[in-house]
Amino acid sequence: MAAFILGLLLFVSQSPPMPSWPTERSDVPSTSLSPSPSDPLPLLPLNDSSPSPHPNGTLQQLPSAIIIGVRKGGTRALIEMLSLHSAVAAAQNEVHFFDWESHFQRGLPWYLSQMPYAYPGQVTVEKTPAYFTSAKVPERIWRMNPDVKLLLILRDPTERVLSDYTQVYHNRLQKHKHVQPIESVLLGPDGSINLDYRAFNRSLYHVHIQNWLRYFPLESIHVVDGDQLIRDPLPEMQEVERFLELEPQINASNFYFNKTKGFYCLRDHGRERCLHDSKGRAHPRVDPGILQKLFRYFHEPNRKFFELVGRTFNWN
Repeated sequence: MAAFILGLLLFVSQSPPMPSWPTERSDVPSTSLSPSPSDPLPLLPLNDSSPSPHPNGTLQQLPSAIIIGVRKGGTRALIEMLSLHSAVAAAQNEVHFFDWESHFQRGLPWYLSQMPYAYPGQVTVEKTPAYFTSAKVPERIWRMNPDVKLLLILRDPTERVLSDYTQVYHNRLQKHKHVQPIESVLLGPDGSINLDYRAFNRSLYHVHIQNWLRYFPLESIHVVDGDQLIRDPLPEMQEVERFLELEPQINASNFYFNKTKGFYCLRDHGRERCLHDSKGRAHPRVDPGILQKLFRYFHEPNRKFFELVGRTFNWN
């Protein structure tokens, strides 16, 4: 009998096991929906499954800044320029953790394993352009870290649509697939804007930013002017340094204009590098009448976006 009582006391005194999923947080935004059982964000286990430090003193860490988009807005240029800073450790590949279910279901340990090794005090950054237009992503990132800093690089919506088409056009050519003339993609049979073309939705910035503002204050999101970054990168990168609270380090000597490519390339400790040839491709010629239709279509969405972010851009 004494042995039974002793065993019962030991069982009661045991600590409850760590839950497999995060518990509901009291500070979740009031406008957000409670996650379904199939869509919780797995906790990062604090055990031996976490990556061990590298012998040189570096360690993989979850990003404290994420470039969330937009597709064809200049995300590759932004992360390459940001990696010029010695206090930044940038993931070179698009991780697609928060928008691809096959990756998300692997959990935070897998996400962590995709990050670069960083020294203490460095800022880890990853970029996945599809995050901005994916409805599930804002809440998922917020559940990982509500204090994460978000970088959103945008271009003139019409220019972004044309760049979107140009990328798909060249990808299909390389795969020897049929390509559609741009006019048949942008316009429907009756000559009106083809709203079934997904590239248009990606350029409706006001729609997508509202979803992010449900979870993050505007102060957590820095909008980079992608058009200005192409024309004069230094002022934009200085703004990014301030937003990320980095010591000023990127300067004019880090950039030089490549006349052959027609855009700025980078210079880092005497080593010069340019973006891949797939970047900065010339857009196809579009009839001025069609361009005017695009400008008119985006005029009101742009106005709504300007109101939401409290800033205007030289679009249209």
